[in-house]
Amino acid sequence: MNLQKFYMGESFDAYEYFGAHLEDEGVVFRTYAPNARGITVVGEFNGWKEEPLSQMHQSGVWTGFSKDAKPGQMYKYVIYGPNGRAEHCDPYGFGMELRPGACSIIRDLGEYKFTDETWMKKRTRCYDKPLNIYELHLGSWKLKDGKWYSYNEIADDLIAYLKEYGYNYVEFMPLSEHPFDGSWGYQNTGFFAPTSRYGTAAQLMELIDKLHNAGIGAIMDFVPVHFAVDAYGLKEFDGTALYEYPHKDVGESEWGSYNFIHSRREVACFLQSAANYWLKEYHFDGLRMDAVSRLIYWQGDEKRGENGVTINFLKIMNQGLHRLHPTAMLIAEDSTAYPGVTKDVDEGGLGFDYKWDLGWMHDTLKYFECHPYDRANMPDKITFSIFYAYNERYILPFSHDEVVHGKKTIIDKLNGSYEQKFAQARLLYLYMITHPGKKLNFMGNELAMFREWDERREPDWDLLKMPAHGSFHRYIGELNRLYLKKKAIWTLDHTYDGFKWVDCKSDNKCVFGYTRTDGKQTLLALFNFSDKEAVIAPDLDGKVTMLLNTDWEPFGGGTKKFPIGSVPEYIPPYCGYLLQFPVPKQSCPARNSTSSRQTPPNKTK
Repeated sequence: MNLQKFYMGESFDAYEYFGAHLEDEGVVFRTYAPNARGITVVGEFNGWKEEPLSQMHQSGVWTGFSKDAKPGQMYKYVIYGPNGRAEHCDPYGFGMELRPGACSIIRDLGEYKFTDETWMKKRTRCYDKPLNIYELHLGSWKLKDGKWYSYNEIADDLIAYLKEYGYNYVEFMPLSEHPFDGSWGYQNTGFFAPTSRYGTAAQLMELIDKLHNAGIGAIMDFVPVHFAVDAYGLKEFDGTALYEYPHKDVGESEWGSYNFIHSRREVACFLQSAANYWLKEYHFDGLRMDAVSRLIYWQGDEKRGENGVTINFLKIMNQGLHRLHPTAMLIAEDSTAYPGVTKDVDEGGLGFDYKWDLGWMHDTLKYFECHPYDRANMPDKITFSIFYAYNERYILPFSHDEVVHGKKTIIDKLNGSYEQKFAQARLLYLYMITHPGKKLNFMGNELAMFREWDERREPDWDLLKMPAHGSFHRYIGELNRLYLKKKAIWTLDHTYDGFKWVDCKSDNKCVFGYTRTDGKQTLLALFNFSDKEAVIAPDLDGKVTMLLNTDWEPFGGGTKKFPIGSVPEYIPPYCGYLLQFPVPKQSCPARNSTSSRQTPPNKTK
């Protein structure tokens, strides 16, 4: 690492210098603490007796060497700062002991040898490819006698499940070390340490390697906004507010954590280097950045105005990560309407590859929560998303955030009786899969769970023994595999050329239709969001093939499964069709949106 670049905020490899590194048959310890008066290291290798580190020429960099230190041993720094003595874990430590322990662990990052060269060479950001993400909390997806699986133990079961049910990427909720299980990993103490709940750095590398060799990509949630308040972590690391704001009014977040002070260049390097670390050392294929709205606006509040410092930090970090990892995906979890999130930095954007479409998610679930009588008066909840669908590159998420804290599960949100909820859930997911944008579904949603997610428990796998849940699970697998197979759904995902509304010529105001095409093959998606059978007469030519009917008996519906050679003249209640046909004769909007937002200039009417 170049120290000058570190001081200038330009370093992406600070972890290669700071932390505990194997060197000359021992270990070199380095940490940055400009306001410390003295620092010692204690650990298993010295009987927990303090060995002093020395500061390099008033640089704020403290360093020391131990010939007795070895991989797997625990250590801490003892910081003598303006307020006295305090013990801290290593901010750049590559491992940590399990909570409530607070020691860092020496790790050899070269211990595991990857075998995924073929995957890494062929990897892309999936702009013109399918991207179907299974969001996962590793500690609760599967348990072994009530205990966690290790990273490498769970690999084979996870791979088999993802491949069978049509997911080509898995997104892990944060795997960096965190003290509180209930934070789900979003309040970190070890930004460079894979959580020891599930094993070692080498075991995590083995998991990613196995996923890649099975043709499955891996994304990890990354938290660049805030950190845990635990005294042994980053809090007042050198006896002063080094990583955090010095004032509580901006220094404390709504989650009870501390906000990073991104205006400090050393802090920017810390976060940039952490992001690079997960992509480089663990071969993650992308990072989903949490709470990006808090970096765009002051404390996420648009009324407080843009935060120019943190916006600039995002641009520099994203541009640097893309330079280092041209095929890795950077994904923004952003609830704002800030423009250009997925534009290149050189074009005035923030430099992300994708943005979660939380507007689509909220509108869609609001529509499905309502009685069909009310749906007839709110067609914009379906049509509005197309007005802005091509302003950014979007991912459509039904994430963990939507199935916790009293919000109810996805299926439980839907209007109607028990049976009607299942029919509508099948319809909902057909709408999601065929709508422009990549896809993300949280674990357990595919089981049609009525119990909210709890990080202490597995999903209710026993539900699959019940016909309704088993059939729904089978349906999700069929739908996902269809998505991966049909290029018309995703090849032109981010251009108007891939989508057109179809006039269904129905008096039922809850009937919609649109086509998806890749220029060679065209698919027609038809939806009846009402509780009444609807007559339809879309103006189409040519023989069609029914690819999927959400009401087919194998999926839990009431219609016999058989191929259809023409466009059906009616559609049952709460039912959707996906058909394949040659070329549409004519297409036009099914509804006029009640929104005041203008149709983009190149929108086909």
